[in-house]
Amino acid sequence: MSFEAASNHTQTAAADNQRLLGRIESTFSRDRITAIGFVLALWFVIFFVLLGVHSYIDNRAAELVCWVAAFLLVLFNSTSITAMIRHYSRDKYHIYSVDIRHQDAGR
Repeated sequence: MSFEAASNHTQTAAADNQRLLGRIESTFSRDRITAIGFVLALWFVIFFVLLGVHSYIDNRAAELVCWVAAFLLVLFNSTSITAMIRHYSRDKYHIYSVDIRHQDAGR
């Protein structure tokens, strides 16, 4: 292999790597937005369900338990999604490069 061919191969590999990095960033960004959207939807659904059943709960203690349980549910769920996003942001090259390569192989 000549120097020129090796140089072209290196440039092609670098361009492929840049495209892969761009696709990884795009996929991670889309996943992050989707995860945040689902968490926000969960907050709204839980809040409106509690407001909807509010009139059916006669016992104030039971109502308080429902509100505390709902708060803990969305708190732990939000925390776990935040931890997942943080983990994915640190390991996104490893996580997404495998997925993207498998997608490309299937084409």
